[in-house]
Amino acid sequence: MSISSESAKAYWGENLRIIMFYLAIWFVVSYGAGILFVDELDAIQFFGFPLGFWFGQQGSIFVFVVLIWAYVASMNKLDEKYDVHE
Repeated sequence: MSISSESAKAYWGENLRIIMFYLAIWFVVSYGAGILFVDELDAIQFFGFPLGFWFGQQGSIFVFVVLIWAYVASMNKLDEKYDVHE
């Protein structure tokens, strides 16, 4: 099966938008919550630990795993939209 050049450009454009969206979330969680806002987040307790510490140690990992699943779901939906799915 082949895809037209116009469809390939549209597919790649949407693919890049999806990637940039998830990278922005990744940046905010890892850099923002883990480094920039750690002092403000430490004022909140989460399971007995300061929230900033929790994000730096475990929370960001949980968010990254969720982002992987969300990316897979988004790409599957995009592949079906352009009829390039397996």
